[in-house]
Amino acid sequence: MVKTTGQSGRDDTGDDVVARRSAPLVLARRLRLSDQLYGQILEQIVSGRLSEGARLPSETEICKSFGVSRPVVRQALQRLRADGLVQARQGSGTYVQARPAERLADFVDPGAVSALLRCLEVRVGLEGAAARFAAERRGTRELDRIVAAHEALRVQADAGAMTAEVDFAFHVAIAEASGNGFFPRLLAELQAELRGFMALSLNLTRTGPSLRAAHVLHEHRLILDAIRGQEAEAAEIAMRFHIVQARRRMVDRNREG
Repeated sequence: MVKTTGQSGRDDTGDDVVARRSAPLVLARRLRLSDQLYGQILEQIVSGRLSEGARLPSETEICKSFGVSRPVVRQALQRLRADGLVQARQGSGTYVQARPAERLADFVDPGAVSALLRCLEVRVGLEGAAARFAAERRGTRELDRIVAAHEALRVQADAGAMTAEVDFAFHVAIAEASGNGFFPRLLAELQAELRGFMALSLNLTRTGPSLRAAHVLHEHRLILDAIRGQEAEAAEIAMRFHIVQARRRMVDRNREG
């Protein structure tokens, strides 16, 4: 049964759904209000307090519960929708659509997840193009570096200890193989967010089903094979597919495999 909420921000069982009115949002130094609100709602989706199919309180109720303005609420909800976590139903409200694995909160502050997923939006275009150019322009030395990075990650996967450093090295090797120095420079600028996402993703992989690691390696192999075969379009598609799948594995526990 779908839970309903009243002005107090509680569901029909008497449990808090989003927040107690007496506990306003606490400002964090590096997170915007909308990211904090995103994280508060995400935390309750992850924990199951807001289950799949549950209706969120109205914008007005969330404003009152958290002590934030309507634009902040709308921005947070828009991002939750963009990430596939909630969906709006015309004339009905906003409902939880997907629930990440509970252990997500063990590895990251939920408030930081929004920024990590926004970084993926940039990566899709940036790294897709880098992979295309790498397939067209790579030499033997550049290909060897990509192969070595992939092999290092495979060895780690076999040992159950994949690291963000080795994963990042694979993506950097592809950017360097593009023959355009702006690609590795841009990855360097995004390094903190990239490594943050990779560390989170790999922690979820390490503690999740073994099939998850196999899928990560398979996606890397598709990229590598396309670059090795100098198939530019296939390389771009494979890279874009890999990044989109990484995002899906993070936000939806049903896609963990």
